[in-house]
Amino acid sequence: MPAGSILVADDDTAIRTVLNQALSRAGYEVRLTGNAATLWRWVSQGEGDLVITDVVMPDENAFDLLPRIKKLRPNLPVIVMSAQNTFMTAIRASERGAYEYLPKPFDLKELIAIVGRALAEPKERAAHHPEDNEFDSIPLVGRSPAMQEIYRVLARLMQTDLTVMISGESGTGKELVARALHDYGKRRNGPFVAVNMAAIPRDLIESELFGHERGAFTGANSRATGRFEQAEGGTLFLDEIGDMPMEAQTRLLRVLQQGEYTTVGGRTPIKTDVRIVAASNKDLRILIQQGLFREDLFFRLNVVPLRLPPLRERIEDLPDLVRHFFALAEKDGLPSKKLDAQALERMKQHRWPGNVRELENLARRLAALYPQDVITASVIEGELAPPAVASGNGAPQSVENLGGAVEMYLASHFAGFPNGMPPPGLYHRILREIEVPLLTAALAVTRGNQIRAADLLGLNRNTLRKKIRDLDIQVFRTGG
Repeated sequence: MPAGSILVADDDTAIRTVLNQALSRAGYEVRLTGNAATLWRWVSQGEGDLVITDVVMPDENAFDLLPRIKKLRPNLPVIVMSAQNTFMTAIRASERGAYEYLPKPFDLKELIAIVGRALAEPKERAAHHPEDNEFDSIPLVGRSPAMQEIYRVLARLMQTDLTVMISGESGTGKELVARALHDYGKRRNGPFVAVNMAAIPRDLIESELFGHERGAFTGANSRATGRFEQAEGGTLFLDEIGDMPMEAQTRLLRVLQQGEYTTVGGRTPIKTDVRIVAASNKDLRILIQQGLFREDLFFRLNVVPLRLPPLRERIEDLPDLVRHFFALAEKDGLPSKKLDAQALERMKQHRWPGNVRELENLARRLAALYPQDVITASVIEGELAPPAVASGNGAPQSVENLGGAVEMYLASHFAGFPNGMPPPGLYHRILREIEVPLLTAALAVTRGNQIRAADLLGLNRNTLRKKIRDLDIQVFRTGG
């Protein structure tokens, strides 16, 4: 007896053939069609235990058909396939009530596993039908396998309140992902409040997050609302969570455990209804080992871990990203630009230490500063060439070479310690000895431009500003 009946709709004969063979071998009864009309007739007649359908078919788009299927047969799982592998495709599939979205090309073993889960645990999903203007802008760009997996995870998270922990290097788009979770989720009508822990003085973080009462500390002349109160009913994005002091971590843990907090200087607990999305460009597990981050707080925040890949790991997305950033620049009034093939190849060879943020800055710079409509490889070469920094013997040294020098310096100083690592206190002292001249050099070659210096070093801009302040680095700006 067949394990179940599968209805397959795809106008590509080769796809239908492959799916028929794979599903039949797995023990399912399969019916095939190349159009939406036949699929709808079968569904209307009560046929099939599961549907697998392509998005684009000759007579109707699956996203238009899905709401009718879910209304008529809410327990019928629908798996959507698409070669249009964008973030919005995944979101549309989820919002229209699809059980799962699979980008083409897909893995047949994965498809068979998804079919098995769907038939074993059929669930009724309430479909949300967004207005067309919800999709006027694309918040995330990229068709690489790494980004496809992120789209799928985000689509599953949209209608939940699960706490999400986003990790990734500076400039990979962590806040953009947090905003997408909010803007396309069930809290979309509530506020989105972002807080960067690295940009707030440590002694003010608790007041910033939880608010304070009048007279709670010197200078507290009136009651102030905190970010939790401002984000009530919406999403609170805690960026650079690794920079949160231990005292504030303890208070945040209580909020996550009990759903309430007290203001600084206050005594009455305040209930809160906020979704927490946190992010860090540091490895929190290392901070836990160093005694700088609470392990219990980490597990509370890390309910759904989401790692954003650096641009160098999804370099195939670079053409789409460049077009996207040029379009945004044009929308802001800058001239229209394109890249020639050689310029694009040169950009693919770059390591992009500042990731997508560095690419966006470059695209805007190209749009603003260069008169030609088509950007050539020579222009890109000049923009991406590492700036020279005077070394100890007067010879020019690039910022990238300085990074290698840092690694050599650390290796030589750490060689005598177990596992090649010194005690934490010594590590930070040596790091400080390196950090000050390195940051000073980057600021010198960028003539005090902190935004470009941050891009060169692969740092978040706010992190660089905090380091300049904490390390008391003098920034000298020159003309030209």
